[in-house]
Amino acid sequence: MSTQPARTQPVRSPQTEQGVRAVHQENTLAQKAYRLVRERILKGDYPPGAALSRRRLADEFGMSLLPVAEALQRLVNDGLLESRPRVGTRVRTPSRDEVKDRYLLREALESQSARLFAERATPKDKAEILRMAKHLDHLYACCDGSDTDHEFRLSVRVYHVKFHLRVAEIGGCALLRQSIEREQDLLFSWLSDTAAQVHPLPQRYHSELAEALCSGDILVADEAIRQHIRYALDELLKIAYQPNGTRWRMAPKSAR
Repeated sequence: MSTQPARTQPVRSPQTEQGVRAVHQENTLAQKAYRLVRERILKGDYPPGAALSRRRLADEFGMSLLPVAEALQRLVNDGLLESRPRVGTRVRTPSRDEVKDRYLLREALESQSARLFAERATPKDKAEILRMAKHLDHLYACCDGSDTDHEFRLSVRVYHVKFHLRVAEIGGCALLRQSIEREQDLLFSWLSDTAAQVHPLPQRYHSELAEALCSGDILVADEAIRQHIRYALDELLKIAYQPNGTRWRMAPKSAR
């Protein structure tokens, strides 16, 4: 029989317990603020250039300034916001060169995703992607005018992101999928300001991409995704910038 004394758990003082609970609450509130502001950016409620007031957000969310400040800093780190001395915090407004650089990065990431998909996708995976692409083409065909409901356009863009992330998931590299998702979030926030002006997509636009991905040919899949992303970049540049201009043409406004 062991003669060693039983281990006892350290006893926390009431002050320590209170401090731990306070830190946990602040972390929870910061996560809530992060989620709410991020959702509004991606939905287009806070478009590029919109100014965000920490105090106004804190009042609206029913919390102190500290968790709101933490949430906004996290969104700055994500690239969705920018903060400057004596200017404040705003939804990031991209320059023409930054948009081009981001799409170049997206092309590099998704071309690798397409290659992995072409190598590893099973017949079941291919059938799923073909179904998703056909449905996506149908959804975009319904967005045939600027009067289309904003919430419907949002749901279409969400499904579009889901399609690209599913291709990456099937490719089997979790880190690559995570990187693609981060870039999609940033591009999503920019596209929210221009969605109603996007020209109709070519017929079977995503179905043709899916067929190339499902061909099993790495080079065919690679070229198809590159052309897909370059087309999207060209369309965004036409809409968001004046001809040969470098400044975002959408008028910034304060967050509602």
